[in-house]
Amino acid sequence: MKANVADIITMMNTIAPPDLAEQWDNVGLQVGLAEWNVHKIRIALDPTPQVMTDACSSGVDLLITHHPLIFKPLKSIDLNTAAGRIIDQAIQSKTAVFAAHTNLDIVSGGVNDVLADRIGLKNTTVLDETAGGGKLKLVVYVPEINEQRILQALMECGVGVIGEYSGCTFRSRGTGTFKPGDKAVPFSGNIGVINSVEETRIEALVEKKDLTATIAHLRSRHPYETMAYDVYPLVTAENDHGLGRVGELEKDMYLKDFGRIVGERLGVKNLRIAGNPDLRVSKAAVCSGSGSGLMSHFFSCGAQVYISGDLGYHNARDVESRNLGLIDIGHFASEHLIIDSVAKRLRKMALDNKMDIHIDTCMMERAPFWNIDE
Repeated sequence: MKANVADIITMMNTIAPPDLAEQWDNVGLQVGLAEWNVHKIRIALDPTPQVMTDACSSGVDLLITHHPLIFKPLKSIDLNTAAGRIIDQAIQSKTAVFAAHTNLDIVSGGVNDVLADRIGLKNTTVLDETAGGGKLKLVVYVPEINEQRILQALMECGVGVIGEYSGCTFRSRGTGTFKPGDKAVPFSGNIGVINSVEETRIEALVEKKDLTATIAHLRSRHPYETMAYDVYPLVTAENDHGLGRVGELEKDMYLKDFGRIVGERLGVKNLRIAGNPDLRVSKAAVCSGSGSGLMSHFFSCGAQVYISGDLGYHNARDVESRNLGLIDIGHFASEHLIIDSVAKRLRKMALDNKMDIHIDTCMMERAPFWNIDE
């Protein structure tokens, strides 16, 4: 069976659903056309000029990377810049470029789970369940006489998608009370006294990325001067999506000994470790990539040591002051191990779908930092 870029995107969206990506991220097709045929796929961590040149010279039709080629909006495509040259080369060679970034970090079975498993953590849970996109529950209150108008506004925003169904909402009746202040302009009722009104509570699921626009649209249709609404984060029982993982060590050990094991299992010779070397460690937290943003989650999760990349001086001092441990394995080492995992999963999906494609991994990537003795 022949395959095109759109077919592979469908498979990648199963591995790393795009709605899990952080709002600031840019995932999906970066360069190319969905209709382009695909015979050869390469998986890499970074879309560097060297990686792109090697892919094009090797006849790769689709380069899948973890880090996006286009991260911030481009004001121009200048062929004198690295990004411009990569885009030009991709188009000239008809090599499409696709990225799965924070959605691959967050998804169950993604980068963080692979990292935790490689280190040997057991009984893992999510460190930050609120990360990423996903769905929220939006609840809005409206007078019964305006119920249909607000329902229509919700439908216009495309909320309430559950599986193959759309427009899913739940409504319940109740009585709302309010006391307008001297400067208020109430839709109904009297200033300075407690008023009551028969209202409808309408609730629906909304994509996190669409929340701001949905609330703005509802306000434009709502009769109240101040629209009453609630937003609830959702944690579902059927998945374990989120940033970072927390797990148990195979056995208790000193921080210095655990550091050696981490280095050996990840192939990292020069770890940076903070904390008392003789600290007893039985539980560890990990976060792929740059993990400093989850320090507060680490401090509250009950783990004795935190393993991530791009950790700073003040992170180390904070850990010392709490008698905890920190292991900085570097950004590259914390994420590069996902490359083989994605390739393996894509190969199986391609085989199951009888697709005539070859999938390999980029063998030339190295961490950007090096040691003077190497």
